[in-house]
Amino acid sequence: MSITLNIAQRNSVLQKMIALVDQKREVIITANQKDLDNYSGGDIAMYDRLKVDQAKIEGMILSLQQLADQEDPVGVERFKFEHDNGMQVYNKTAPFGTVLIIYESRPDVTIEAAGIAFKSGNKILLKGGKESLNSNLEIVKLWHQALEENNISKDWVAYINYNRQETQAFLEKPRQTVDLIVPRGGEKLIEFVKMHATCPVIVSGRGNNFVYVHKEADRALALDNIINGKIDKISACNAVDKVLIDRNLPNKEDFVRNLITTLKNYNVEILGDTSLSKYEEVQPIANDTIWHEEFLDYKIVIGETDGAIEAISKINQYSGGHSAAIITKNKEEADVFMSSVDCAAVYHNASTRFTDGFQLGLGGELAISTDKLHQRGPIGLQHLVTNKWYIHGDGQIR
Repeated sequence: MSITLNIAQRNSVLQKMIALVDQKREVIITANQKDLDNYSGGDIAMYDRLKVDQAKIEGMILSLQQLADQEDPVGVERFKFEHDNGMQVYNKTAPFGTVLIIYESRPDVTIEAAGIAFKSGNKILLKGGKESLNSNLEIVKLWHQALEENNISKDWVAYINYNRQETQAFLEKPRQTVDLIVPRGGEKLIEFVKMHATCPVIVSGRGNNFVYVHKEADRALALDNIINGKIDKISACNAVDKVLIDRNLPNKEDFVRNLITTLKNYNVEILGDTSLSKYEEVQPIANDTIWHEEFLDYKIVIGETDGAIEAISKINQYSGGHSAAIITKNKEEADVFMSSVDCAAVYHNASTRFTDGFQLGLGGELAISTDKLHQRGPIGLQHLVTNKWYIHGDGQIR
């Protein structure tokens, strides 16, 4: 069993990682180029997540610096109580222990997620995808160097290079203690982990995010919101896949034509329900199962709705429970929508692209949880802890 690292030790490792990532930029990018050259899939979202360039390196450094600057999430007092018998009772935050992070494609997870878990006082097991192996191994070397230069065991950050069968066997019967598993990836990965894991799993679920254009919407704002949500980063789980337009929106025809034209300018494939199929640029949807799908691609579904109640019902039926937005000038309608939609993040006149730990003030995230326990939405540094009771006495017995 390892003695818990104090905050000075944890921050010192993070500061060393900042220096090493900066110094080894070209080494990381060269290793990543091997992964890019080996990637034979046609998934553009996967490729986008896999690629490491100077901008992503800057993001890695920024995430580490923000973590180093944040308060210690361990040992925070949540509750205190003096018992009638004189005992002093405290409840404080505590590390989970060992966190296993299973992820696809994204080498920056090897920095950001490991950094959040480490700053939270946890040991980290990293299981990346084969498509990013060269990148991940180079980054783990830097973690080990940062730990060793601070006289801390390399065991605090470990990489497990298992195939699917080996991973399944490990999930079902771990060869070491694992206290929490966080899968980051597509639905197939998440279902695989949930099916085989024998310890708690935080589900970082699918997106499939909706925008509802209410009848009292600012049409220019709605257009900008949808385009940003769809185009800004198609590989992001907070991207927009579905748009519901109130059939009573004034000048609806002009709005729909502008939306279609703008989406087509970005080469977005547009599918629509029967109300939209009259436009030749819109392909009719084959069946309602498409409303369940997360695209991670230049693809969108547009439909009409009779009003807010129908929009809320449809979102709650089909969305991934991630993010949803209403565009309206009517605050009361927005309040009803936001309180009724069953998503981790709900927006009024703002883009779903902000469902992100950094953007929402957490200074980075481990994942975005669509579960309701123990944390919903972006999981930041302060959420990757459990709690523990501390009771001080002077001989009390019951």
